[in-house]
Amino acid sequence: MSRSAVTSAKRVVIKIGSSSLTGSAGSALDSQAVSQIVDAVAQLRSRGAEVVLVSSGAIAAGLAPLGLTTRPKDLATQQAAASVGQGLLIAKYNENFSRHNLVSSQVLLTTEDVVRRSHYQNAQQTLNKLLSLGVVPIINENDSVGTQEIRFGDNDRLAALVSLLIGADLLVLVSDVDALYDAPPSHAGAKAISFVDHIADIENFDIGGAGSAGVGSGGMVTKIEAARISTGAGTPMLLTSLTNAANALAGAEVGTFFASHGTRSTSRLLWLAHASTPRGRLILDAGAVTAILERGVSLLPAGVTAVEGEFIAGDTVEIMSADKKVIARGLVAFDSHEIPQMLGRSTKELAATLGAEYERELVHRDDLVLLG
Repeated sequence: MSRSAVTSAKRVVIKIGSSSLTGSAGSALDSQAVSQIVDAVAQLRSRGAEVVLVSSGAIAAGLAPLGLTTRPKDLATQQAAASVGQGLLIAKYNENFSRHNLVSSQVLLTTEDVVRRSHYQNAQQTLNKLLSLGVVPIINENDSVGTQEIRFGDNDRLAALVSLLIGADLLVLVSDVDALYDAPPSHAGAKAISFVDHIADIENFDIGGAGSAGVGSGGMVTKIEAARISTGAGTPMLLTSLTNAANALAGAEVGTFFASHGTRSTSRLLWLAHASTPRGRLILDAGAVTAILERGVSLLPAGVTAVEGEFIAGDTVEIMSADKKVIARGLVAFDSHEIPQMLGRSTKELAATLGAEYERELVHRDDLVLLG
C-alpha cells in the first residue's frame, strides 16, 4: 500500500494532541495551532473528504485560566480543568471553522460509548448523521465527568476506535514529533522512518515514553498501539507534526505512513475485536484451537477445558489456547455458572441430560472474531 491512500481517502479521522495545541505545560491554548489544524481539515473538505477531528487539549487549555502551571495529578482537578477548557477549546474551533464556512460540533465520549454495543451504535449513528449534514464533528474524551475506571487513557486509542466506528479510509495522528524514529529523536543518530509495512517490523525499536510537553497522556507507545488497531482493521495511518500536516495530507513524503493489512470487516466484528471489554475467558484444547483458527467453526462445549471469570450470556469473552494465548473474542451464549457442567461434552449429550436448550454453541461463528 502506498501513500496514494492519503490523497484518495474519502473519510478521514484526524487526532491532534494536547502538546500540539498548547505548547509547553501550563501555557494557554495556542490560537495559531488551532488555526493550522482547522486549515488542514478545510483543505481535506475542499477536495470532498469527510473529516472527524479528535482533539485533545481540554485539560491543558484549562490550566492557565485556573492558575495552574502543570497538568494536575488528581482526578478532581483534572475534571475541573477540563470543564473550564472544553468551552475554550470548542469556541476557538468554531471561530476558526467559520472562516471556511464550515460548521463544527462537539461530541464528548466516554469508554462506555464505545465498549457497550448499544452505545457504540448510537455514537456511530450520530457521527454518520453529522457527516452527512456536512458538519465537522470534534470529539474528545469526556474528561470533565470521566473516572479512572471509564477513561480511554489517551486520545490516540480513542481516535483509532473512532476510525473503526465510522469506517474511515485514513487515520491521521498529529503529534509534537514529526515522524516515528528508530530511537528517541533526542538521541544522536536517530533516523526518521517514512514507511512501516508491518507493525512487527518496529517491535524492537526504542520508541520512548510519554510526550515531552507534559500536558498529554499518550506518547509514541500509544501511537503505535493506535496504528496496530487501525491497520489491523484495514485503515492505514499517517503520523505527522502540526507543521507538516497540510503537506502530509497533500501526499508529500513527510511523517510516517503505516500500511494496512487487515481486511475490512463488519462494524459489529470490529467492535468485538477492538472496542468490547472481555468479561471472562474460555480455555480450549488443541483440537478446538485448530478448528477455530483453520476451519472458522463455532465454539462447542466439547472443546473447552476451563472457564474463568464471571459473565452472563451475551457478554464478550476471550477465547484462549491451553498456553493462555488469546486467539479470538466472542459473544458467549451461556452464563459463566452454567458452563462448568458443559465442559468436554457434546451438544447431543448435553441436550439429553440437561435439556434441549443446551444443544447449541457456546460461541456461534457469527459472534466470533479471530485476533492476531
